[in-house]
Amino acid sequence: MQKAARKILIIDDEVDVTRAVRLTITLQEPHWQVIETHNGEQGLLALDKEAPDLVLLDLVMPHDSGFEVLKDIRLFSDTPVIILTVQDDEMDKVRGLELGADDYIVKPFGHLELMARIRSVLRRAEGMMEKIEAPFVSGGLRIDYQRRQVTIKEKGIKLTSTEYRLLEILARNAGRVVSSEILLRRVWGRYALDGGDYLKVYIHRLRQKIEADPTHPQYLQTLRGEGYWLSLERE
Repeated sequence: MQKAARKILIIDDEVDVTRAVRLTITLQEPHWQVIETHNGEQGLLALDKEAPDLVLLDLVMPHDSGFEVLKDIRLFSDTPVIILTVQDDEMDKVRGLELGADDYIVKPFGHLELMARIRSVLRRAEGMMEKIEAPFVSGGLRIDYQRRQVTIKEKGIKLTSTEYRLLEILARNAGRVVSSEILLRRVWGRYALDGGDYLKVYIHRLRQKIEADPTHPQYLQTLRGEGYWLSLERE
């Protein structure tokens, strides 16, 4: 029986490392696809575009903190992540796992260990995939993550891909304020810090579509000077 093809994303600034990892994986699993990226921005864009089965994330990069990249990943994705570190530092491991990493491996690592950890994490992820993710529900607002469908009181709402991405991030952090900076980075790119007007425009558009009275929003709330949050309400 043919093995299922996998897609592995590497986020590591060291080209020699990404090439070595690619070679290790493709020699043992030639049908797998390996995507190399060399900074957090490239990695997050590739994660969103390519939908990999697993991410290998370096914790130490010149212009990016692997911890911050991991935080960004967990804002919108449950893709399994194995963190790579050059130091056998227990605190780094603990912090990475607390932020949502699924496993870790210390550089330099052997080829057999790397593949064993990748396969182990993928097996665990397969078991979790059997559990269907519950939709988000707040009052009459319902977001079906599996189908990427949004309804208000059972009436379908048409959203653009950008509008949906923005709403999904807020829903996955419902009840908590998500800063404007984080929303900008996740929707328009990690360094889109001057796009405040874009964010305001899309918040306005979302309110026009999901709120009964956009001037007095029930769901999509603003904390002035901080960011936005999606309320949790009973039906």
